[in-house]
Amino acid sequence: MFSRKLHAPHPEFPDALHPPLFLNGTLLPPDVRSDSIPVRFNLLSDGTHYEVLARKYRPQTFSELTGQEHVSRTLQNAIDSGRVAHAFLFTGARGVGKTSTARILAKTLNCEKGVTHEPCNACHLCLEITKGTSTDVFEIDGASNNGVDDVRDLRDNIKYLPSHSRYRIIIIDEVHMLSTNAFNALLKTLEEPPEHVKFIFATTEPHKLPVTILSRCQRFDFKRVTLPKIVARLRDISDREAVAVSDSSLALIARKGDGSMRDSLTALDQVLAYCGNNVCDEDVAALLGTVDRRLLSEISAAVFCGDTQVVLDCVKRVDLIGYNMRQFCQELIEHFRNLLVVRSVGKPEEILDLAAAELDELRKQAGNVTAQDIHRRLTLLIKADSEMAHASFPRLLLEMALLKMALLAPVIPIQDLIDKVKALEAGSVHTPSLPWESQRARPGSGQQSIDPQLNVPHHRQTLPHPAAPPAAPVGASSHSAWSRFVTFVNDQQPSTGSILEHGSPLKQ
Repeated sequence: MFSRKLHAPHPEFPDALHPPLFLNGTLLPPDVRSDSIPVRFNLLSDGTHYEVLARKYRPQTFSELTGQEHVSRTLQNAIDSGRVAHAFLFTGARGVGKTSTARILAKTLNCEKGVTHEPCNACHLCLEITKGTSTDVFEIDGASNNGVDDVRDLRDNIKYLPSHSRYRIIIIDEVHMLSTNAFNALLKTLEEPPEHVKFIFATTEPHKLPVTILSRCQRFDFKRVTLPKIVARLRDISDREAVAVSDSSLALIARKGDGSMRDSLTALDQVLAYCGNNVCDEDVAALLGTVDRRLLSEISAAVFCGDTQVVLDCVKRVDLIGYNMRQFCQELIEHFRNLLVVRSVGKPEEILDLAAAELDELRKQAGNVTAQDIHRRLTLLIKADSEMAHASFPRLLLEMALLKMALLAPVIPIQDLIDKVKALEAGSVHTPSLPWESQRARPGSGQQSIDPQLNVPHHRQTLPHPAAPPAAPVGASSHSAWSRFVTFVNDQQPSTGSILEHGSPLKQ
């Protein structure tokens, strides 16, 4: 392996224009140029190569797969019972383990120790498949080998028996990129392949595959890895790498991965390159371009408390960071949605894809407000997000929405209002004088000003012990109620009231 030493010029070649090159520790002459040497690895100063975390910690057994237990169990049961199909289709988002599962299945079927539910990863057949050098396991990129001629060559090659393995296994990644003619050329072979051939297809877009292909394969849908499982896997890898990192930072990294284990490991690699072995939350948030969850909790607490000063200060801090205002609004929407779920259901951990520490923080904050209050503010945020899509001043729209959220009056439950109205009608509660009760009745009506909603006479407030009124005839009581209703409508909308004056209520 060729490498370049990053140090001062070698004493044997002090005038060399280029740093000296070494081959397996042997110094090469200065006329050997590095651009004529093929490079395979990212070489370090000591001649070794760095392997990214996504490759270094790639699953090698079914038990190491993260978040795909349903796939692992089905394949292991099929292997143990001898019901292994001839064609498999692995579908799912990027970075969830489709290709890794295909390799594990290939090692399981070709392991020297026999067909078992876990490969040994010690025999030369398993090691060859792991390194990608096996002559009986073909990994084909469907994007670059998508022609009908490529499929014809493949169809001709699989006729031969495997050289030293049990099966010849064909792994086609991104199989949806094959052309229509290529799929048609593969149909007959896929339906009745030789006994020594197994097909494993992987794709992120199964809807692009012909129905004739789908019907010939056993389909396995890979799920997005949940955030707690990603955090647990990142914690295990961080401990192996001797990295000091908090759970909140790992949650930020996992959220950046968006359900992809590979993307999360790539983000962790980037964080380690920036922070070293001591990772702090502020550096992670700045590097990944995400808002710290503590800022979201701070601004939501200020909204519920009505502290407009803190609300505007938080928006200013976000603007100084250079964060996109609409993206920040969308993260606020997600935060308030999480609060609403925590406040509304008994087991939010079954719905929300959050770490345990984040759920505890949400429970503390949601315990002081009602679900109706959260819902009203969430509605305002959603409206602001739609308006910010084409706004020239997104910060202004966000500030207006947050101020309106902070100034909202609390919601009184409807049942409490109904209970209070019933108590007032029963005359068991003394009510203060309301603004509309001091208004005089309209001239000629012959009625006193009465609360139209509570139907309580005004003089009842002035008598400490009012006597029970005599029972009025049914018709008179109905007429009196109708007159009070018409009077109230006249005060609010005279045009409508003038129409009602010529009418009368229907008798049931």
